[in-house]
Amino acid sequence: MSAARRIAGALALASTALAAPLAAQDFAITNATVAIGDGGEPIENATVLVRGGKVVAAGAGVPVPAGIERIDGQGKWVTPGLFAAVSDLGLWDVEGVGDSNDTEADESPFNAALDVAPAINPLSEHIAISRTGGITRSSVIGHPGNSIFAGQGALIDLGADPQAVTRPRAFQYAVLNEQAGRIAGGSRVSAQALFRNALREARDYAARGNIPRESADPRMVDTSAERARDVLLTRFDAAALVPVVEGTQKLYLRVERAADIRSALALKQDFPKLDLVLVGATEGWMVAEDIARARVPVIARPLVDLPNRFEQLASTQSNIGRMRAAGVDVAIGGFIGPDNQPRWAPEEAGNLVALTRVPGATGLSWGQALAAITSVPARISGLGDTAGVLKPGALGDVVIWNGDPLELSSSPVRVFIEGVEQPLDNRQTRLRDRYRTPAPGALPKAYDW
Repeated sequence: MSAARRIAGALALASTALAAPLAAQDFAITNATVAIGDGGEPIENATVLVRGGKVVAAGAGVPVPAGIERIDGQGKWVTPGLFAAVSDLGLWDVEGVGDSNDTEADESPFNAALDVAPAINPLSEHIAISRTGGITRSSVIGHPGNSIFAGQGALIDLGADPQAVTRPRAFQYAVLNEQAGRIAGGSRVSAQALFRNALREARDYAARGNIPRESADPRMVDTSAERARDVLLTRFDAAALVPVVEGTQKLYLRVERAADIRSALALKQDFPKLDLVLVGATEGWMVAEDIARARVPVIARPLVDLPNRFEQLASTQSNIGRMRAAGVDVAIGGFIGPDNQPRWAPEEAGNLVALTRVPGATGLSWGQALAAITSVPARISGLGDTAGVLKPGALGDVVIWNGDPLELSSSPVRVFIEGVEQPLDNRQTRLRDRYRTPAPGALPKAYDW
């Protein structure tokens, strides 16, 4: 077969994979062990009813209307779809190949105005692989390049259809950690000055009344000569930061050490409308009461326990458990690059459950751990109770597992997003099938996409 015909065939398959979304299915999963995702423990011999793409009921004793497709869940576990908080899904194909990597714009004249939504590729194999692992939604960010502002992140679903982005410009992502010091001129002092100056400029820009308060669209800009001469913050970036200072767009702020967390919380004294979310917070347990008092949620990695940087000297696997015990709303997240993939979220949550059995350590209960990868990140992202839970009115994102989802031996057997069953094949499964029983001959059978 010629190269041209192979490419044409691949494109045809791709277009088929991203055909118009299928209609939502009405179904009931019965006789299963069901976890609602709200922090409670699993319910045995329970039912989940989904109609019109939304959850109608979940729990024991749920009646199943006549004519509804029944799925026997005997021996299976059912959970909400997992939410991968702070990932770069859909923004890169091969990390080391710049032409396929849209995670960082280190030569761009813009920073806060960058919007990842148009670059997200629903055909990305990373999306397909994550979907196979039970991930149904994610908050996607770019990486900081030549600025402490990385730009505006998006909320996506992982459905096999062309519409991955469900909410563009959902939040602004910035860093005020060691990396920020390097970017901003060599120290945190400069990073703090640049950050506060940017927020002040955005606030002043909004006060001029040149753009709608609800808009983060950089096209709605002030073209005055004064703004054009401003070398610290372009008018496009100022426009993008207006919703941040006015509290209509969330600010995801990467900080690690306790001192930086306190500095981040202090920002609300000068900018009281900030809708702040802390990302990272490796030493969050040291200032957990301050974070809880400020009612600021946290997205953290649970298995960071080695101080490979100075800002992580007090790292411990008990970090999330201790913050949770202090009253902080904490989600598991930070799924960036090939070394921390979203499909590993259940393993990380399971480790926090195991941690409760270690003397002197602080982990999470089973229900709390599942919530940290379902309802909590969905709530932090602004979706409220519409995702990450199996409650009436929530989106019909449902995963059927062949065992306890927080055990390494378990995996999804069926995945639904808004009531539509999703394919669970991907490049990895096709390679597995190709080499499991290779055809006779010197070379394996040609790969067919």
